[in-house]
Amino acid sequence: MERNTMDAQGAGRAWDSTTAAQGTGAGTDTSSASLGSLFRDLADDLSDLVRKEIELARTETMEKVSHASQAVISMAAGGFIAYAGLLFLLAAAVMVIATWVPYWLSAVIVGGLAVIVGLIMLQGGRSALKNTNITPEKTVDTMKENAQWVKEKIQ
Repeated sequence: MERNTMDAQGAGRAWDSTTAAQGTGAGTDTSSASLGSLFRDLADDLSDLVRKEIELARTETMEKVSHASQAVISMAAGGFIAYAGLLFLLAAAVMVIATWVPYWLSAVIVGGLAVIVGLIMLQGGRSALKNTNITPEKTVDTMKENAQWVKEKIQ
């Protein structure tokens, strides 16, 4: 099983069962490498791996939170702009309907319709937010793979 890792300088190196058996991956012979240096290399690689996984989780979560916040901002801005235009349209609708019925009844009819439309719009925005999942799924999958890889290397 081959694993790609990054060293401290950002250079990539590939590990597989033959490279791991050779020691540090630089082609050193295991007979000349001490057990302590092998464990130190393993600890360094695991430390780098955990750091990279945490960075991946942070990045993935921030992308999802950013997407959700953009949806909320868009909903709020659209709501405010629509509200301003709606006020004028509602006033005009009240005046038009008032030609057939009293003004108070005209205002009740128009206000009731506005409330119904507003509730429908709020429900649509609410369902869009419910469908947003901020779990870093790629990171969770990668962490499971890494745990399995470490178990295989320890055995």
